[in-house]
Amino acid sequence: AIAAAWTPGPNNALVASSGARFGLYRTLPHLVGIGIGFPFMVVCIALGLGQVFHQSAILRETLRIGGAVILLWMAWKIASSSGGDSKPKSERPFTFLEGAAFQWINPKGWVMAISVSAQFVSATAPFASAAIAALVFVVVGFGSATSWTLFGVGMQSWLQSSHRLKAFNISMAFLIVFSVLLIIVSDLQ
Repeated sequence: AIAAAWTPGPNNALVASSGARFGLYRTLPHLVGIGIGFPFMVVCIALGLGQVFHQSAILRETLRIGGAVILLWMAWKIASSSGGDSKPKSERPFTFLEGAAFQWINPKGWVMAISVSAQFVSATAPFASAAIAALVFVVVGFGSATSWTLFGVGMQSWLQSSHRLKAFNISMAFLIVFSVLLIIVSDLQ
């Protein structure tokens, strides 16, 4: 859980970017959405939803391609955002529901949830083992998302320069693109 939650990926890059752009307080709903949304997804997959996607190539490919396209679009939006005083008033951090719903299109999230379900959810006690796995990810996920957000917040003063902010945004976008590439490469193997 620690390795999966703390490694760079879409959730971590998004909350780091949000922390840098909007601060901790305004990023909290997004952070809580991840902290509750992903464990909920683990429970749903552990209790049968994972089998549906495993057996349906059309659903699996739609999720993989659709999720990759959305992540690449988000990476482009982050990389091309100007930040600072010139950001449009329409820019805002994710809400709780957006953070929770994002888990369902996050390819890294699907890989993690299916792996956890396959390895740690017992067929003899599916509800109890799914609940334990979800609780582990609540604790680890909140720790990871909070730390990545605080990393972004800590970068705020350093990011006052428009060049540094642009480099940071491009770096966070690169982490998202890199995670999409890893998913695509692992699917090809």
